[in-house]
Order: sequence, then structure tokens, then C-alpha cells
Amino acid sequence: MSEKQKIGWIGLGKMGVPMSKNLIKKGYPLTVYNRTKEKTKELASEGAKVADSPKELASVSDVVISMISDDPALEEVSIGKNGVFEGAKPGLIYIDMSTVSPVSSGKVAEAAEKKGIKYLRAPVSGSTALASAGTLTIFASGPKDAYDKCAEIFGAMGQKIFHVGTGDEARYLKLLLNMMVGTTSAMIAEALVFGKRGGMNWEQMIDIINASVVASPLVNYKAQMLKSRNFTAMFTVDQMAKDFDIALETGRSANVPMPMTAMVRQFYEAIRAKGKGDIDFFAMVTLLEELAGIKS
Repeated sequence: MSEKQKIGWIGLGKMGVPMSKNLIKKGYPLTVYNRTKEKTKELASEGAKVADSPKELASVSDVVISMISDDPALEEVSIGKNGVFEGAKPGLIYIDMSTVSPVSSGKVAEAAEKKGIKYLRAPVSGSTALASAGTLTIFASGPKDAYDKCAEIFGAMGQKIFHVGTGDEARYLKLLLNMMVGTTSAMIAEALVFGKRGGMNWEQMIDIINASVVASPLVNYKAQMLKSRNFTAMFTVDQMAKDFDIALETGRSANVPMPMTAMVRQFYEAIRAKGKGDIDFFAMVTLLEELAGIKS
């Protein structure tokens, strides 16, 4: 049996912690870095080493994985001062699993090529619960040989894993899926408010939709949330708005008209304007009820 790769992990947020823990469970030697060092203590207690910078982390790793918040964070930890690329050894594989723009990702790809670093883009689909269970869906793009070398690493974190191209294809795939998911929330909200105005029983209406031709894994996943009207966030309005912004900017740069995405983005902004950006994005129904003058 070959020796397991030494992994460096950057970003210990809601998704980063359970994902990195699964690597420890599978026996991978792990070094972690987080801008807020306090957040590294939980992983350190489970055997991870702690680095003081991405540069230091890269110097002791065969594979570096980042799961961070946005474009500036990606560029800071990878190509910035004391970043991964400053400490990378020859042959390092760098995997970013965040949801970021193809434009920012392209900058990292260009720098990686110049440094001889194999760069994989591998955003994920799934909740924190799926991250904990190691059953995320992972979309990867980048050099196929690097992807093959990391197959077991991906398998420690995900159940469904796809290699979708050699460039930034995974970035587009993640964004288009979130476009569809976010737009579905608005469509369902509008339909439910229409049915509520017509006198439908709320829970029965949702059950029937969930057993109909328009049922989907997403509808099934969100059905109980809608029935109970408990919109504790699995994925927040703020997060969905961020992803829509990335998609819209990417579409603008590529001359792709995206009128439906643009319109739905404004509804998310209306929720944020009410100070409710931290609730689940399926709370869109409450905004549509308010616009219709229906008490929730």
C-alpha cells in the first residue's frame, strides 16, 4: 500500500471543518491553516498540525486544499504574499473547493502553470450534514492526471464525484446549478402563495407537489422546511445572493443574457434589505406572501 499524501487544508468554516475531519478519519496526515487561528484548535485536538501561513502549510504538503469564502480569499491564500504558491514544492497539487468566479480561478490557473503546480477546481454540492457524512457531490476540473492521483482524497469527502473538464468547467457547473436551485425557490414560492390564496391547505399542497410530476430531490429536501415554516439556514439568502452575483458577472463577461437570474436576484436583495440575509433561501415564500398581503 502506497503512503498517503500529506494534505494541507486552508479554511475551517462550516464546510471546511467536517470535510477536513473526514480526511483525518481516513488516515491522511493533515496540516491546517485558518486566518482566525482559534478555529484550528478543534482539528488540532484530533491530530492535525497547525501552520502559521499558507506558505508554511504548502512547504510540508503534497496536496493543498482550500475551502474559503470568495475571490479575494482565494487569491490571497494561493497567489498572495505568504500564499500557497510561495511555499509549493515541485509537483504540488492545489485543489480549491470553494464557489468562486471563473475569472479569479483563471488568474490562479495562470500562476499555477507558471509555477508547475497542478491546479484542480473542485466545488461541492451539499449541506453541512452531507459534508459531515462524507457524501457530498464533487465536481472537479483541471489536469486529469492530478485528478486521478486525488481520487481517494475526493472519495473521503464525497459520494458522487465527477471530472468535467481540464479548465474551469467545474466553476461554471457549480454556478449553473445554484442558478437553477435559487430560481426554483422563487418559482415554488410564487406557486405556493398562489395556492394559499386559493384556499389550499398548506401542508397538503406541499405533499401533493412533492408527489407530482414537478417533484425533485430539491423539493423533497425542502418540503419539511416549507411545511414547518422553520427557515433556519442550511444555505443562506446571503450565500445565494453572492453566488447569483458571481454568475451574473460571469454571464456579463461572456455576453450571455440572464434575465431570469437577474430578476430573482432582486427578490433575494429584497429579503436582505429586511435584515434577513441569514435565513434559508427557501424563505423566499415569506417575501411573496408579504407582497400578496397574505399573513404567514
